[in-house]
Amino acid sequence: MKFTAILLALLISSSSMACSVDGSTGFLPKNDLYIPVGMKSMDGGLNSNEFHRVITKIERLYSREISSMGGKLVINRSWTDGEVNAFASREGRNWMVTMTGGLARHGAITEDGLALVVCHELGHHIGGAPKKSIGNSWASSEGQSDYFAALKCLRRVFQYDNNEKIVEAMGAPSYVKANCTRSHGRADRDICVRIAMAGMSVAKLFQSLSGEKAAAFNTPDKRKVAVNDDRHPATQCRLDTFYQGALCERSMNEDVSQSDEVKGTCHPKLGDRRGLRPSCWFKAKK
Repeated sequence: MKFTAILLALLISSSSMACSVDGSTGFLPKNDLYIPVGMKSMDGGLNSNEFHRVITKIERLYSREISSMGGKLVINRSWTDGEVNAFASREGRNWMVTMTGGLARHGAITEDGLALVVCHELGHHIGGAPKKSIGNSWASSEGQSDYFAALKCLRRVFQYDNNEKIVEAMGAPSYVKANCTRSHGRADRDICVRIAMAGMSVAKLFQSLSGEKAAAFNTPDKRKVAVNDDRHPATQCRLDTFYQGALCERSMNEDVSQSDEVKGTCHPKLGDRRGLRPSCWFKAKK
């Protein structure tokens, strides 16, 4: 009994340490919301088939890439878990993403919104610089993971869909469509709009949990940080990040760098004016 108690204490200690050092604090700040199986919202949220379909599509797209980087992608599909969150962590060669059913069942979440969350968690593993600055050299920061999700991952996820038809049914603001048209050709414009609306899906989730005022595409966060902020940005700041990632004209096939914040991104050093990471969390190097 004594040995069992000691072993259990070690396991609990190890689990707690993992959450503090590996960047796996979650897509959302810790919250008490719990949505069990059978309580999907009447006006939103996903069922089990939709949950697994979204994850499978992204898993197939990125397993080989992560293998080429020395890892093994492991996506834990915790459909029966009512917690509203998602996580990234590493154990040896296993680069893990954990998706909960509670998050998928939340009324704000669409299939595209869930895809964005999966892409964000992948972004912690492969999203590039800037990385988290404290105790965690492998994980991209929260803002960078958001940016990668829109800039690279969702473009790959959406590229072969009938995006024109999908966007027609979304009711996206006309100025979002206009801005996406300025940045992209016709096919990529529809992907841009779709990414922006995925961002709005999760922004509504953030707002419902935080109590912050609703975010909008035309009310960007005006704050300017002196150094990169590794933490979860505020709701408006996160929507701005998704939106700018969608607007960036850099190709999805130009990889980001794990050490250079410029490569593969829109950046002031490259003369870019659209698609820049927002200054509410990002301080560009000169």
